[in-house]
Amino acid sequence: MNLLSINDIEAHQFKEILELAHHIKVYPEYCTNVLKGKMLVLYFEKPSTRTRLSFEAAMKQLGGHALFFDIPNSHLGKGKEDLRDTAQVIAQYADIIAARVYKNETLEKIASYVEIPVINALSDKEHPCQALADVLTILEHKGKTAKVAYVGDGNNVCNSLALACAKLGISITVSCPPGYEPAATVSVVRDPAEAVQDADVVYTDVWVSMGNEHEAKQREKDFMPYQVDAALMERAKPGAIFMHCLPAVKGSEVSADVIEGPQSVVLQQAANRLHVQKALLLLLNETAGKRESACAPAQFVSTGESYDW
Repeated sequence: MNLLSINDIEAHQFKEILELAHHIKVYPEYCTNVLKGKMLVLYFEKPSTRTRLSFEAAMKQLGGHALFFDIPNSHLGKGKEDLRDTAQVIAQYADIIAARVYKNETLEKIASYVEIPVINALSDKEHPCQALADVLTILEHKGKTAKVAYVGDGNNVCNSLALACAKLGISITVSCPPGYEPAATVSVVRDPAEAVQDADVVYTDVWVSMGNEHEAKQREKDFMPYQVDAALMERAKPGAIFMHCLPAVKGSEVSADVIEGPQSVVLQQAANRLHVQKALLLLLNETAGKRESACAPAQFVSTGESYDW
C-alpha cells in the first residue's frame, strides 16, 4: 500500500489512522518499539520543517530510524544518476520512503520502481499527511459536523483537505479568485465573507508556494482581498478556530493578530502531524506484512475506545 493521495486510503483505514493517532496522542507510550529495526528514508527535493521533523520524531519514538536524503546535493540532483536507479537503491536500505517532490509524476515513478510503501510527503498535487493532521484537529475541536471555510489558493493542501473532509462528511467551502480553483471537487465561492459565514473553521495557506516564486507579484495582487484578518474571522461562527499548515507569511494570507490570537490552533495542528505520522507508519508497515500484531489498529478499535466522529 502507498499513500500518494488521500484517495489511496480506504474509509475504514482513514478512521483507523485518526483513532490510532488520537490514542497515541493520549498515551504516548503506546507502540513505542514496534518499528524497532525499521528504516524510513526521507527523499526530499524541497526544504521542510514540520514534515521532516515529525517523520524523524515519529520513527524514533516508534523504535525505528529515519534517514534524510537531500536530493539537491545527491548524484540524482546533480544529474549524475537517474531516478529509477536511485529509487531502487533506496529500497534496498529502507522499509518505507516518504518523498517530498516538486512534481507528482516523480512520486508516481518512485512508487512504480519500488515494492516498499511510498508516502507523499508533499507534491504539487496533494499533501495528504497534512490533511490527516488537519482533520484530526478539526474533529478534536469541532467534531464531524464542523463547517470548514478554506480561503485562498486552491493548492495541494486545499486538494487533500477537501478530499479528507469528503471522506468524513465534513462540510467544506473554498473561496479563491478565478484561476486558482482546487482540482478536488468542492463548492467554490468568490466572496470570502460569504464562504466564512457561520463557519466553525477558517483555514488558509501561503499565496506563493515553493515553485511558484516567479508568480509572486501577480499572486499577491490577486489574493490580497482574500487575507484572513480579524474582520473576516468575525463573520465566522462565534468560537470558530483558525488553521494554517505553516509556514505562514504574517501580513499576507493572514494577519498577525489572527494567527497569534486565541482562535488560532496552528500549533496544535502542527503537533498533530507527529501523531498521524506515527499512525500512518504503523498502518503501512502492517500492510507490508512487517508489523507485530500486538499494535494493530484493528485491535485498538475493538478495545472499546470510541469517538463521536
